Amino acid sequence: MTSLPSILGGIDPTSDRAVFRQIADQLREAIDRGRFKEGEKLPSEAELVEHYGVSRMTVRNSFSVLQGEGLVHAEHGKGVFVRPRPPVRRLASDRFARRHREQGKSAFIVEADAAGSHPKVDSLEVKEEKASQDISTRLGSVRRVLARRRRYLLDGRPVEFATSYLPLDIARGTQIAEPNPGPGGIYARLEELGHQLDHFEEEIRARMPSPSEVKTLQLASGVPVIHLIRTAFDAAGRAVEVCDTVMAADAYVLSYQLPAN
Repeated sequence: MTSLPSILGGIDPTSDRAVFRQIADQLREAIDRGRFKEGEKLPSEAELVEHYGVSRMTVRNSFSVLQGEGLVHAEHGKGVFVRPRPPVRRLASDRFARRHREQGKSAFIVEADAAGSHPKVDSLEVKEEKASQDISTRLGSVRRVLARRRRYLLDGRPVEFATSYLPLDIARGTQIAEPNPGPGGIYARLEELGHQLDHFEEEIRARMPSPSEVKTLQLASGVPVIHLIRTAFDAAGRAVEVCDTVMAADAYVLSYQLPAN
């Protein structure tokens, strides 16, 4: 490792900013500049104590700031490491392109292939249930739906979980109601059933995860989630699916192309 004085500065005793925050600022800048790379171990507590002339508690508070921002993660007995940057780019203008379905690929498989990662789906549950008020409204006042719940993993790491809700008059008794809906996923089956997909509407917000989401996605401290609700419409203007998705924010970059006119 390059010597710390060449990477990190010193403490400004005249600053109103707390010492532990000054240290966190310098470590953050070094990470942003690539002086500490993804997966690389940060200087140890002892090294930082010696470099800055501060207590171990001050250094630990600095690490806590960076962990709360999702920049680093601690491994017991090993140290503090720079978290990897998002490996998957979700290109909104391409991920639901019909050519992918015709090739027998779902959007998740397409994105995993682009990232050079191995995709997997687990925790699969398919059942009929009563629609919540929100889902009912989005699907045109339906009372019951087919719900498909699943968790997605990349290279063994959980990155998102999603629930698709479909009107029973469309999905019941079809391959969509099977655990494996076949090549191209449920959108390919919808089109085979005569529901030519026309467009999608998405609502996206970022928030901190619930305890159950932390457990399901195995999230590190301070990592937020991206909550996305997508509605698929067929060529007749009918809403044929609502997908409620929660993604680990450190696993994705959401990429959009927007017209200028």
